[in-house]
Amino acid sequence: MEHFLADDGEKIYLKISGDGPPLVMLHGWTSSHQEWFPFIAELQKHHTVYRWDARGHGGHRLQGNDQPTVSRMARDLHLLLTHFGLDDACAVGHSMGALTLWQYVHDFGTTRLGKLCFIDQSPRLVTDGDWPHGIYGDFDQTRAQRFVGELELDFAESVLRLGALGLNERARQKYAENARGWERSRAQLRALDSKPLIACWQSLTEADYREVLSQIDIPALLIYGGESNFYHASTAQYVQSRIAGAILHIYEGTDHSPHQWQRERFTRDLLAFAG
Repeated sequence: MEHFLADDGEKIYLKISGDGPPLVMLHGWTSSHQEWFPFIAELQKHHTVYRWDARGHGGHRLQGNDQPTVSRMARDLHLLLTHFGLDDACAVGHSMGALTLWQYVHDFGTTRLGKLCFIDQSPRLVTDGDWPHGIYGDFDQTRAQRFVGELELDFAESVLRLGALGLNERARQKYAENARGWERSRAQLRALDSKPLIACWQSLTEADYREVLSQIDIPALLIYGGESNFYHASTAQYVQSRIAGAILHIYEGTDHSPHQWQRERFTRDLLAFAG
């Protein structure tokens, strides 16, 4: 993999492929650049695709002390765009990647960005009496704090339960059956360094980007799962209502990773939007 040095000396790893206008793809929490592998063959025909492993992700052990907080990752993204001289880039963020893009807009505006695609994310994960559009619709501060304790006790299983025991009934069933995919994910999670990932999670649950949405002044594409593990349809509708001119696609029958369940449709929608 290629890499560049962040301003604190940390190596940020990424894969670059294809030719054409820049397309920057940001994966979800505990994932890596591999999340985007199923789409590369087609996307790289039209774009130069930049897929990073966010700080503390992808099995790359941190060399320094800066944790992969969402603010730190947004700064890393700014450094990536600057290092490679990218302007008018289309950036795609799934889950944590969407939060990273919202933090970027908060910190840097839409500098160097031309279009944004957000996949199945809420601008605030933790719910309260006035905010029902976070995780599950009832993931309050008490529950969020309890979950951090669960991560510290058994990181891999807690991450799996977060997705499995949410709003998607199929995920509940497959988790109960301990289907092969869940066991494979369990093994992958156990191989990760959990400490920076827990710090990352805490920063994500502390963030609130509701006011940032109205600051997005470039075209935005929203893709949400019709049976998301985490969010009701009202979350997608809220985000669309706060970003001027945002285009919303609901992929019916899909979970928190709608792009993985309807790959051809996602590729087609993204290329049409980015192009």
